[in-house]
Amino acid sequence: MTRKDPKDLRSARWFAPDDLRSFGHRSRMMQLGYAEQDFRDRPLIGILNTWSELNTCHAHFRERVQDVKRGVLQAGGLGLEMPALSLDESYLKPTSMLYRNMLAMETEEMIRAHPLDGVVLMGGCDKTTPGLVMGAISAGVPMIYLPAGPMLRGNYAGKILGSGSDAWKYWDERRAGNISDAEWLGVQGGIARSAGTCMTMGTASTMTAIADAMGLTLPGASSIPAVDANHQRMSAECGRRIVEMVWEDLTPDRIITEGACRNAAIVAMATGCSTNAVVHLIAMARRAGVDLALDDLDALGRTTPLIANVRPSGKDYLMEDFFYAGGLRALMKQIEERLDTGCLTVTGKTMGENLEGAEVYNDDVIRPLSNPVYKEGSLAVLRGNLCPDGAVIKPAACDPKYYRHEGPALVFDNYPDMKKAVDDEDLQITPDTVMVLRNAGPQGGPGFPEWGMLPIPKALLKQGHRDMLRISDARMSGTSYGACVLHVAPESFVGGPLALLRTGDMVRLDLDARRLDMLVDEDELARRRAEWTPPEPRFERGWGYMFSRHVTQADKGCDFDFLQTDFGRTAGEPDIF
Repeated sequence: MTRKDPKDLRSARWFAPDDLRSFGHRSRMMQLGYAEQDFRDRPLIGILNTWSELNTCHAHFRERVQDVKRGVLQAGGLGLEMPALSLDESYLKPTSMLYRNMLAMETEEMIRAHPLDGVVLMGGCDKTTPGLVMGAISAGVPMIYLPAGPMLRGNYAGKILGSGSDAWKYWDERRAGNISDAEWLGVQGGIARSAGTCMTMGTASTMTAIADAMGLTLPGASSIPAVDANHQRMSAECGRRIVEMVWEDLTPDRIITEGACRNAAIVAMATGCSTNAVVHLIAMARRAGVDLALDDLDALGRTTPLIANVRPSGKDYLMEDFFYAGGLRALMKQIEERLDTGCLTVTGKTMGENLEGAEVYNDDVIRPLSNPVYKEGSLAVLRGNLCPDGAVIKPAACDPKYYRHEGPALVFDNYPDMKKAVDDEDLQITPDTVMVLRNAGPQGGPGFPEWGMLPIPKALLKQGHRDMLRISDARMSGTSYGACVLHVAPESFVGGPLALLRTGDMVRLDLDARRLDMLVDEDELARRRAEWTPPEPRFERGWGYMFSRHVTQADKGCDFDFLQTDFGRTAGEPDIF
């Protein structure tokens, strides 16, 4: 393998020439306390750290960055920490999804604008993985992803709790009057016990597994719990490896191929992935020039069994158990014959080489193909006159009786009206009713919020019901479950067919046929379409204004139109500044 010469390092453009600009660059590095031998003729590694005191999932990143720097130094590079937008899932309103593309833009521009030869991307909480990866793909320098890792198992009163999933479950019981104040407080204090991402197979673990399966992390890094000493060692190895990647000129375009994206989709289905995987995986693939579509994901979902028995799609275990059972490498070894094992990874080796020696240590956590949790993959894509551009459902996480269902619609135009109605114990509703929330998509939300797991109305909870068919153009948390149809496209806010549905209309779901339809004749729909009036724009200034004018629909990944690979021309990096 040909190795770079120090004079060919990207950072040499800043520091090598004997001119006034480079004098200024070298002088300012010396102002920071570095000697010239610290930064001349050695790779400069940017460490993009999404740590924040308001991001609980990344609470350990302030320490982990020191591990990365240690590894970079050991390998002969200089590690320089750079703060990146921290998209905490718990606190950001109206939704962190509104800002995923902001992180992607920041990542791309900060890499391009600074004297960096390679980057370590430190993320994990839901939108940080796709945001960082999307930006780094577009920037094109060598990169390695360092996943935050899941938190420890939750625990209360001798019961193991899963973040998110058990919150929804106990909240329903609380609303039904079955949970006391003391019990509710105990669950709150026991469900999240350490730094790290949700320890269910929610969006965070889904997206880090996808990055792992794409070959963007050290093998199996996505499974390591955040507070395990293995995580510190992995972080230091990321630092050592990125320096070698710079010398090898191992750039993202050599790793993120059509085969790598297909591997990521197959692994996502086998893990019981979050429905959010659809939006992010499409966006990441398209940044790399891979035209991944909804129908591709559905086809893989039909043929990939779900073998990770991890909540919420699985019933018994959490991510800590998954790690002890062998982690992602063990799961991938189980489905190795379905993967493109020739794909190159950040290790400089193929995926097949990285999987050598992987073993399953608990075949109830990571099931054999002969005993899957669910015979198909985690997600299914629906089409029909309610969602001509597609919608998503997670069959393994909902009651099978809703796989084929027909019932009258109860339609809500906004979240406050829906929330008020579900708390009305006298609401006229039956278990066959199909609850619908619209104007909650990318533009309508605004920002595509996680409102898609509509609460079960109190009137039904008190009758003992815990699931019902729900439809929206919103997303839902990856830790959620239930018969929820999501990402209806086009969204109602821009005039998609969901905007034409009325309370009382019959709705039919046929999962086997992958159909979702409103049973309304075409003449009536044409009349309603002619009467429809576009709603007022959600934003009139700032980021939201930019977002609403350039975000694509859910089936296209919700990236900005001007950031896609087929938009315009990239000027490159001419030395003109």
